[in-house]
Amino acid sequence: MKTQTIYEFPLNERIRVFIRLEQLLLQLDHFTKGSAIFDKRAAVSVLLDILQIFSRSDLKSELLKELDRHSKILQKIANSQAVDTQKLDIILNDLNLTSKKLYQTNGKIGVNVMESDLFKSISQRSSIPGGTCSFDLPAFHYWLEQDNNTQTDDLSHWTKPFIEIRKAINLILTFIRQSSTPTHEVAESGFFQLALDKSQPYQLLIITLEKSLPCFAEVSGGKHRFTIRFMQPSSDNNRPSQFPQDTPFSLTRCLL
Repeated sequence: MKTQTIYEFPLNERIRVFIRLEQLLLQLDHFTKGSAIFDKRAAVSVLLDILQIFSRSDLKSELLKELDRHSKILQKIANSQAVDTQKLDIILNDLNLTSKKLYQTNGKIGVNVMESDLFKSISQRSSIPGGTCSFDLPAFHYWLEQDNNTQTDDLSHWTKPFIEIRKAINLILTFIRQSSTPTHEVAESGFFQLALDKSQPYQLLIITLEKSLPCFAEVSGGKHRFTIRFMQPSSDNNRPSQFPQDTPFSLTRCLL
């Protein structure tokens, strides 16, 4: 059983989009494994969210830039005496292989899926509350009534374009999350503020809090300065208030 709660705060738009996609892809995995109609409905809904993100930005280009940046950073430290060169070679090989496969992916990711009549109609009706009922979208209703193997095969086909994107996102976020050592901090009366070194390319903040503490972390700020307020939920449905006690927590300022 988990004894800690982890809060993440991305410090730039690129990492923000990567984490959103990571979460959506995990949700897609969860619902795809379910056999109920509402599992498949949820899976298609999540897939539409993923496609919306891909339609708004050139993620392939962003990922290739990030993979290249990580590769250059690791190559710079390759000659350091404290580095495990064998492990570093494996990591660099993973980066280069992932980058190569992603580069070989033709066209804009997810375009073919969104061009299908089924997804066009579902996307158009999804903005209406309850707009994907059987009388609104009989074709979708027909698909939902198919056997689980057919639905799983279709979902696998629709999500195939995201395989290399997913590998790249997982690789990048894993490197970033493991790039720095956590420090133990205390938020006095639930408040903590810190300036970041402007010369360092900080990517992400990770706040780890014991579950036994009756509060949550609310983070604001940017790449130069950030503030953490530990808030306690209100028992009468009012706005949460700042936790009045000194709050110990773990902070990781991720650099890579």
